[in-house]
Amino acid sequence: MRVTKVGVVGAGVMGSGIAALAASAGVPTVLLDVPAPADKGGRNGFAKAGLERARKARPAAFMDPGSAALITIGNTEDDLGLLAGCDLVIEAIIEQPGPKQALYERLEALLPDTTIIATNTSGIPMRVLLEGRSASFRKRFLGMHFFNPPRYLHLLELIPTPETGADTLAAARRFSERTFGKGIVVAKDVPGFVANRLGVYGLLQALRLMEEFDLTIDEVDALTGPVLGRPKSAVFRTGDITGIDVLRHVVVGLTQATKEDFALPPWVDRLIESGRIGEKSGAGFYRKEGKAIQTLDWKTLEYGPQRAVESPELQQVAKLRTLRERLEAIRTMPGKYGDFLRKYLLLISHYVLEKSPMLAFDIDSVDHGLEWGYGWEAGPFRMMDYLGLDFLRDGFRKLGLSLPPLLEQARDGFYRPGGDEEEQLGFDGHYAAVEAPIGTVTAAALRQRKCVLEETKDAALLDMGDGVALLEFRAKMNTLGQGTLEMLRASLDRIAREGMCGLVIGNDDPRTFTAGANLMEVAGAAQQGDWTRLEQAIRYFQDCSMAIRQSPFPVVSAPFGLTLGGGAEFSLHADRIQAHAELYMGLVEVGVGLLPGGGGTKELLFRFTEALQPYEEADPFEGVKRAFKLIAMAATSTSAFEARTMGFLQDHDRISMNRDRLLADAKHRVLDLSTDYVPPTMRTIRTVGGEAIGNLYYALFAFQEGGQASDHDVVIGRKIAYVLCGGDGPPRLATEQDILDLEREAFLQLLGTKETQERIAHMLKTGKPLRN
Repeated sequence: MRVTKVGVVGAGVMGSGIAALAASAGVPTVLLDVPAPADKGGRNGFAKAGLERARKARPAAFMDPGSAALITIGNTEDDLGLLAGCDLVIEAIIEQPGPKQALYERLEALLPDTTIIATNTSGIPMRVLLEGRSASFRKRFLGMHFFNPPRYLHLLELIPTPETGADTLAAARRFSERTFGKGIVVAKDVPGFVANRLGVYGLLQALRLMEEFDLTIDEVDALTGPVLGRPKSAVFRTGDITGIDVLRHVVVGLTQATKEDFALPPWVDRLIESGRIGEKSGAGFYRKEGKAIQTLDWKTLEYGPQRAVESPELQQVAKLRTLRERLEAIRTMPGKYGDFLRKYLLLISHYVLEKSPMLAFDIDSVDHGLEWGYGWEAGPFRMMDYLGLDFLRDGFRKLGLSLPPLLEQARDGFYRPGGDEEEQLGFDGHYAAVEAPIGTVTAAALRQRKCVLEETKDAALLDMGDGVALLEFRAKMNTLGQGTLEMLRASLDRIAREGMCGLVIGNDDPRTFTAGANLMEVAGAAQQGDWTRLEQAIRYFQDCSMAIRQSPFPVVSAPFGLTLGGGAEFSLHADRIQAHAELYMGLVEVGVGLLPGGGGTKELLFRFTEALQPYEEADPFEGVKRAFKLIAMAATSTSAFEARTMGFLQDHDRISMNRDRLLADAKHRVLDLSTDYVPPTMRTIRTVGGEAIGNLYYALFAFQEGGQASDHDVVIGRKIAYVLCGGDGPPRLATEQDILDLEREAFLQLLGTKETQERIAHMLKTGKPLRN
C-alpha cells in the first residue's frame, strides 16, 4: 500500500490541522465537512471555515502557506465521491459513535478495498466503531490519534484492532513516520490509549496535591515544569492552552470508560461555569491584564499578581544541569516543596507501573508517549530509573501502596546496557533490546555502541558507519565556542587523513541545532580590550566556515529547530543541507549589535548574486538588496520550507519531515555525494561598489525617520551595506576572501562600540535583544 493522496472528514480544529500537515508535506488532500446552511457560507461553508482557521492559526498550521492550494474542500453530501481517489481517509468528526458509524457505512460502499480508513477518536473503542462493518473494512481500519496541534506535537498513536491487517498497520506507520514526520506509538484499544491515560492522571494528581499541600498555582507550575524536565507551561499553563473545558470533557470520558476517579476538583467546575476556560476565552488559570500576567487564587477564584517562587532549596535543585541530577536531589529535598514533589512522582510512578501493561506493548512506547505527546524530557520509566528503584519501593510502602509486579521484576532498572543496544524490561519480566525504528540514527545510540572517535566537553566526533562521521555539538544551547571550533577543524583533518567518505554536522538536541557563537567568550575578550585575540578569533571562525566549504570530502549539515548565527553560517557553507521541517534559521547578529562575521554576510552576497547570473539583464543590486534585507531585519524562517523561499536553503537541499530520521537522511546525502565528489573552488563576483551603497543608506534613513530604526541600528546597517557592496569604491572583481576581510573588519568595528557591548551584555543577562 502506498499513500499518495489523503482524505480528511471533519474540518474542526483537529481535522483542519491534519489536513494542513498533509498538505505541508506535499500530499494532495481532500477536506470535507457536513453541508453548511446558506448563512454559513453555503454547502462547503464548514470545510472552507476549517481551511481558513488553519491558514490563520497561531502557531501556524501550515509549514508553507502556499501548500494550502493542495487542499480541495467539499461537503459530505455532495462531494463524498472525492474520497474514492484517496489512499488514506482519516475521520475526525464529532466524538459520538453514531455519526462515526453512519459515515463508515457510506465509506464502505464508496472506497476501493485498498484504501486505509482511520479514526482520530481520542477514546471511543475501536470495537464499538466497527459494529456492522465487513471483514474487508475491518482489515483496513485502525485508530490514528493525533495530538493537537498536529504540526508540532511529534506523537501519533496508532491503534490497531485484532482484525487490522499487518499490511495496513505497516503502510500507515511507514507513511506517518516518513511523510507526516511522526513518532509512532502503537497502543492498545483501551480508554485514553497511552499518553492521555497517563498524562491526564498526572495532571489531576497535581491539582489534588496542590490542595493537600496548600500551594498556589504559581508554586505548582514552578515545581512541575523544567525542574522535572517538563515544558515551561507545566500543569496550569498547559491547561489554559488546551482549554479547561476540553480537559473536563476528557476526564468525564475517562471516568465513564474506566470507572476510575478522574474527577476535577469542584473549583475547576465553577471556573468553567463562569466562562473562564483558558486562553481562548481570555482567562482561565491565568489571565493577561495589559502586559502583566495574573494568576488565579483557586480558593477565591479571583486573580492577583503572578508571584515568583522564592525557595533556596528549589533554586538549588533547578540549577542542576541534568534531569537525573535534579531527580536525585528531589529524593532528599527538604520542606513542603520536596514533600509535594516526592508524593507527586510516587503517585504517577505507581499508576504507570500498574496500568502500562494494559495500555502499551512495551515500556519504551510508554516513555515515548509522554515525551512526544506532552513534551517530557524523559518518560516515566526513565524517570523511575533516575529516582532509583529502592526509592520507589520505600515510597510506595510509606504511602500504603502495593508493590506493582513490574517493579518486583525490575532487577537492574527498567533500562540497562545490553551490548551494542540498550535493553528494556518487558512486561513478561524478561529484558529485550530497545529497537529503534528502521532508518534512524542518533548520537546517543552511537555512543551506546562505543562509536566515539574523539570527544571533549564541547563536541564529539562519532562514527556513523560506512565511512561517514558525525560532528556533535555539546555546549550549552550547542553554542560555538573555541572548543567546538577546534573539534571541527580536528574532525575535518582526521576525515581527510583517514580517507573517510564525509561528515554530517548534527546532534540529538530536541530544540536547538545551535544558538550560534559563544557570546560570553566574545564579550569577555572585548571587555579586556584584547583586539588582537578577537581579530584572530573572528578570522578562525571564518576559516572554519571556509574549511567546511573547501574540504576534500562532502559535508552535510543537518539543522533543525533553532539554527542561529554561526550555526546558520556553518550550514550555508556545507555542500548540502538536510534540514528538519521545523527549522528556525536566521542570521540574527544585529540583535546583539553585530553583523554575521563567520562568513554569513559573504555567503548570502555570493549566493544571491550568482542566482542572477543566468539572466543577462538582471541588476546585480537585486542580489545585494535581498541579502541586506535578510541580515538587517534578522529574518528567521518559521519552517524549512520558508527557509528555502528566503534563500537559506537551495533547490538541491532537502527536508526531512521526521526529526528521528534527520541524521540518517543526512548520512545518505554524504554517501550520495562521495562517489564522485570534487570540492568547490574559490569564487569571484563583481561588486556593485559605491554606486549602489547610497540606495541602502537611504533605506536606512527612511527606517530611522519612520521610527523603525534607532541610531545604532543605522550604524549596523551601514556596516552591512558597506560589506555587501564590496566597499564604497568603484565596482570591482572580488574573491570570497576579499569580502571575508571586509566582513571581519566591520564586525570588529561594531564590537568596539559602547552600544554593541551593551546589547551583548543585555542578551547574556536577560536572553532578550536590546534596542538602544
